[in-house]
Amino acid sequence: MKNISLDITKAASFLQPGAVEAFESQIKAAQESLENGTCPGNDFLGWLHLPTEITPSFLDEIVATAKVLRDNCEAVVVAGIGGSYLGARAVIESLSNSFGWLIQDQKNPVILFAGNNIGEDYLFELTEYLKGKKFGVINISKSGTTTETALTFRLLKKQCEAQRGKDEAKKVIVAITDAKRGAARTCADKEGYKSFVIPDNVGGRFSVLTPVGLLPIACAGFDIKTLVEGAQQMERACGKDVPFAQNPAAQYAAVRNGLYQAGKKIEIMVNYQPKLHFMSEWWKQLYGESEGKENKGIFPASVDFTTDLHSMGQWIQEGERTIFETVISIEEPEKKLLFPEDEENLDGLNFLAGKRVDEVNKMAELGTRLAHVDGGVPNIRISVPRLNEFYLGQLIYFFEIGCGISGNVLGVNPFNQPGVEAYKKNMFALLDKPGYEAESKAIKDRLKCE
Repeated sequence: MKNISLDITKAASFLQPGAVEAFESQIKAAQESLENGTCPGNDFLGWLHLPTEITPSFLDEIVATAKVLRDNCEAVVVAGIGGSYLGARAVIESLSNSFGWLIQDQKNPVILFAGNNIGEDYLFELTEYLKGKKFGVINISKSGTTTETALTFRLLKKQCEAQRGKDEAKKVIVAITDAKRGAARTCADKEGYKSFVIPDNVGGRFSVLTPVGLLPIACAGFDIKTLVEGAQQMERACGKDVPFAQNPAAQYAAVRNGLYQAGKKIEIMVNYQPKLHFMSEWWKQLYGESEGKENKGIFPASVDFTTDLHSMGQWIQEGERTIFETVISIEEPEKKLLFPEDEENLDGLNFLAGKRVDEVNKMAELGTRLAHVDGGVPNIRISVPRLNEFYLGQLIYFFEIGCGISGNVLGVNPFNQPGVEAYKKNMFALLDKPGYEAESKAIKDRLKCE
């Protein structure tokens, strides 16, 4: 099977001749620092060779656990936030029937996501939907104390036990957490839940190919072995010994850093396939949380075309020229639908009769790329042969290794997220959490003065 491919010509043309090639030594040094473990954040490099380190027996254990949930649940709720749910949701949404939540085909449980917000209406409506249903829970949290997820898991645990009894609930609640410590580990051991470990050396946003992503994806009925196989193929294609000009991740890191230095501060991830919406959401966390430090970093944004051409298209075409686009293009859709002819032709579209809908979509994609390039927007194109497990595995690893290289070139630690803690400290102080008395007084005094 061929690999996904990268076309940077419509982006490199906005740079000085040879600008991309000039990054070769920096890219090589950045990738070697990943391989040698000498880069900042080197205690979080477990993702780097994860695809080729995954064993068949490990995947078999994931599949067996997924089967227990699939056989005993009408719905499975994945409780997690950030990297603890975005990767799984990205793959599941990409592969699922767009209207699967309406069809409920009896072969696969409905996969629901919670623990990623504190919306009372959302959680109330979720618990109402689950009433009378045989549901299970995958609780994903290294600490077990992340507010959004812990709050949600407490609600779901109580409801599952009330509806199914404690003994039966234990069979359909799975914990994915730290190996030894934390509230979620303590709870899993105490209750006797089946559990999987989040490796200490893999951060959340790089964790799709750990049980964090693999178990929910398997529960949804998708082939995680093929997903991993695709990631393995891309790991080889982006290896440190692959020549710079042939390494897609190296080329991607080089051109986006070149554009950043040329004043392009915003990268817009574009897709023409609605199923890829959450792939963009996962990508935004991966790059935003990895690079946005020390007052540096490209701002990751995303649009769903052609839908957002009718809302954001004007700004992209003629707004401030601080942006570039990365387009994910799916070469061949999984289904076929021909455009019909109409005798009256009131809409004037008979010239499209007999054409595949995807041909119309492809021409919209090409026409938009040409227009945006003419309007001063550099364009990177990632071509994906099919939207299936194999190529999604490739895409995931491509973005991960590209992120690690790019962050090192930028000169930040791509694997920490110190800024995430700021809102939590204020929230805990405002909620009068024990241990935050001084912070609580300080912030309340501040609010009185504002």
